[in-house]
Amino acid sequence: MPIGLQAAPTTSADEPGLRRAVREHLDRERAEGGFEPAVDAWLTGIDPAFSRRLAARGWVGMRIPTSYGGGGRSAVERFVVTEELLAAGAPVAAHWVADRQMAPGILAHGTPEQRQTYLPGIATAELLFGIGMSEPDAGSDLAAVRTRAVAVEDGWRLTGTKVWTSSAHVATNLVVLVRTDVSQDRHGGLSQFVVDLPHPDIHVRPIITIDGGHHVNEVVFDDAVIPAGALLGRRGEGWAQVTRELAAERSGPERILSTLPLLVAWSACEESRGSRGAREDLGRLVSRLSTLRQMSLAIARQIDEGRDPSVEAALVKDLGTQFESEVVDVVRRHARIEPDPTGSGLARLLASAVLHTPVFTLRGGTNEVLRSIVAKQWSTR
Repeated sequence: MPIGLQAAPTTSADEPGLRRAVREHLDRERAEGGFEPAVDAWLTGIDPAFSRRLAARGWVGMRIPTSYGGGGRSAVERFVVTEELLAAGAPVAAHWVADRQMAPGILAHGTPEQRQTYLPGIATAELLFGIGMSEPDAGSDLAAVRTRAVAVEDGWRLTGTKVWTSSAHVATNLVVLVRTDVSQDRHGGLSQFVVDLPHPDIHVRPIITIDGGHHVNEVVFDDAVIPAGALLGRRGEGWAQVTRELAAERSGPERILSTLPLLVAWSACEESRGSRGAREDLGRLVSRLSTLRQMSLAIARQIDEGRDPSVEAALVKDLGTQFESEVVDVVRRHARIEPDPTGSGLARLLASAVLHTPVFTLRGGTNEVLRSIVAKQWSTR
């Protein structure tokens, strides 16, 4: 049983059976060579076929209503499935963005046509989404959007560049945040669009990361004309829509469990029990994991209750990504093994974790930005 996941109280009446079913499925997948556990697999483990097999079990699009082909399940039930996938280091990146935030975003803001067009495909993992938010030279300032959409006779013309767009090279769709109007308020005049791929005037170019992997991209909109019906939600209200979606992005167990496969592998080694310092560090990490998990689970419950947990999500993301980085530091300090990307087991996981650690506190908003969100909101409460 994965470290930390057995310690929390039951989250729903169906949890034990659901959790057991997911674990049995993952055990079969591993035994049949379906995947090898990996660190940070929710971002880098792009395997559309694996995602479709999950969808066939009803574990993608769980929160999509049954009328749109989804599971009609709760956020807490989705949480149970999600943390089992993360604990196993399963390759879920292909469907992650679509399932995590774009299905809820389309449900909340989409037209009836958009819901019918996209939600059934998300539930079967046939439609895979990327998100175009970050831009060159903008750093973590999401409001520094220079990509523009201009209304034309045939719809909208998009011009600009997005970077660090995860899974865009396998995506069938992108949701992009662009500037449609001039506004004195830097958060005003922004709108979201759902863009279908491939498109002759949208160019997806690989960004190869330090580990040699290809999971993020540069996306160039070269005067790309898209239909009028591509507008998601209301014109000019993109900022409000994005900030609500970020609560789902920042609060999930992926902000806590990216390095759990490494922690589990190390805990099974003699080195984790060989010295008092190692045992104390392991115990401290497991206790923090249990606390962070309860915080993340509480946000899932708030989502089920229809509340907006954006501030709490920022706090979880801040604390969670710090924890993930500390897992790597502790294992690296105590494990008597050299990181080896071509090796197996602990050596391979450690090598991958070391290379991925620098981005933990950057993606989804830097820790400084998140702390600013928390401080500003809580000061007015």
